[in-house]
Amino acid sequence: QVQLVESGGGLVQPGGSLRLSCAASGSISSIRTMGWYRQAPGNQREPVASVKSGGITTYADSVKGRFTISTDSAKNTVYLQMNTLKPEDTAVYYCQAIIAAVARPLVFRDYWGQGTQVTVSS
Repeated sequence: QVQLVESGGGLVQPGGSLRLSCAASGSISSIRTMGWYRQAPGNQREPVASVKSGGITTYADSVKGRFTISTDSAKNTVYLQMNTLKPEDTAVYYCQAIIAAVARPLVFRDYWGQGTQVTVSS
C-alpha cells in the first residue's frame, strides 16, 4: 500500500554535496518517522538521520554538522542534504519510514525504499 522512492544519489568528489529525496506514496494515513540509513559493502546497515512528526531530528555522530534532514509534509517527502562529503560516506542510502497506511485500524509499519547509491571519490 505504501511505497518509498529515493532519488538524488550519484558520484561526487570529496568535499562536494548531494541532496537525497524520498517520497512516500500510496495509502498514507499518518507518518510517525522518516529517515535515512546507509550500508557500505561489508558493513552493517546503519542509521544516518531521522525526523519525527513534530520536527525532532536525530543524526549519527559521523554526519553531525555535515548532513541536514528535512521534510515537506505536503509532499510526504524527506530530504537529506549532504555537505562536505567524505569517501567514507560512500554507501547505498535507504529511505525508511514508519507509516500507518489507513486510519482504521491505525497500525504503524516500517517501510523501506529501494536504495540510492552515493559514491564519494576522486
